[in-house]
Amino acid sequence: MTNHQTSRRRFLAGIGAAGTSALLAGCVTDTSSSGSSSDKGGPVALQSNLSAPQAKAAMEDLVSAYGKKGSKRVSLNTVAAETFRTQLPTYLTSSNPPDVYTWYPGSVADAYAKKNLLLELDDVWAESPDLKQYSKALQSLCTASSGKKVFVPTTYYWWGMFYRKSNFEKWGVSEPQSWDDFLDMCDKLKTKGISPIGLGAGGNTPWVASAWFDYLNIRINGATYHRELLAGRHRFDDPEVRKVFDRWREVLPFFDPDGTAVAFQDASTSLLNGRSGTMLIGTFFADAAPKDALDDIDFFRFPIIDPKVPVAEEAPTDGYFATARTGRKDDVGALLQYLATPEAQEIYLKGSSGTALPCHPKAKDTGTALVKKGRKHVAEAAEITQFFNRDSSDALQPSADNALTKFIARPKDIGSILTDWQRDAEKIWQA
Repeated sequence: MTNHQTSRRRFLAGIGAAGTSALLAGCVTDTSSSGSSSDKGGPVALQSNLSAPQAKAAMEDLVSAYGKKGSKRVSLNTVAAETFRTQLPTYLTSSNPPDVYTWYPGSVADAYAKKNLLLELDDVWAESPDLKQYSKALQSLCTASSGKKVFVPTTYYWWGMFYRKSNFEKWGVSEPQSWDDFLDMCDKLKTKGISPIGLGAGGNTPWVASAWFDYLNIRINGATYHRELLAGRHRFDDPEVRKVFDRWREVLPFFDPDGTAVAFQDASTSLLNGRSGTMLIGTFFADAAPKDALDDIDFFRFPIIDPKVPVAEEAPTDGYFATARTGRKDDVGALLQYLATPEAQEIYLKGSSGTALPCHPKAKDTGTALVKKGRKHVAEAAEITQFFNRDSSDALQPSADNALTKFIARPKDIGSILTDWQRDAEKIWQA
């Protein structure tokens, strides 16, 4: 085991042990350039991946509100989400990178911090009266394995099996309470000519398939095993992982045949239009949904498979980190402190679909029935996971994309697929 692996595994173990209640208790200039950190007198360049219409508008509201407070100007650059995902390492290693980025805490941020690409934010956390109120678990999630804070969290959300209430009523089905109930529901929908399960792992969003791997693994093998697997302490060709795919094969006939041909945005549209019945997705999909559809959207917990396994849920945290190469450290710090306030988080939630939850303990969520149910859903979980790349690294995600889309296309080849996945993962862990 390498020193790199050892330190990362200790880091993952530390953030993974947090309980649910602990974890979750500028004028706007929208340009096509990536921004630059070289001009100390210029605006703070904020690179955002929140490109869905409502999310983008909410970010514009947020930086506009910051500017009206007499603060330093912020140049907001919104990049298509999947372009941002693939280009982030390039942004951070460029000679003049943008100053601040929307992204994720935990191991994914730690991977960049280990390469000395992220600005240390201990001073920001120490000087902010708001960040002092954040839970110890959130503080841990934002701390790199070096012991330095590198992230400011602002919202979190949940994953679940989403559907439209009016469609379920029309089709005569209800939320399943067990895995067998789920299979029965899917069979009923399929006989009606409806694709029971939408996926959206085509185009440039193959990562959506990882949600199915994550949930099946935490339902069958538990959250601790899942995190250890993603940290390299188990093998992807272990018998325990094979059990995940045995279960997946049971439900695979109910997936939309175009599941690996269309992106999640198109799959979301199919869900909203009633062409598919359910979809395992995060609440972010609602940022592209018509406002008048939001009250009709509901979800149920991913079915329990083994009642003896403590219930874990995926509830990723979002927020911001900054480049270590910024020439505007003080201005960056001021912006990050503002983003940590209840005011900022409420502005964002109001402007977006409002389906996320604020990280600040005093910030108000939108109070909708969906949000109340989501908050309860997360609070009742025995453990919280993030998402495949967030519990491992951005570098490991392509190995999952490759393996999982191959499995969906050729489930009988699972043995060789897992062997190849382990080989590809080892290259990442040993790098």
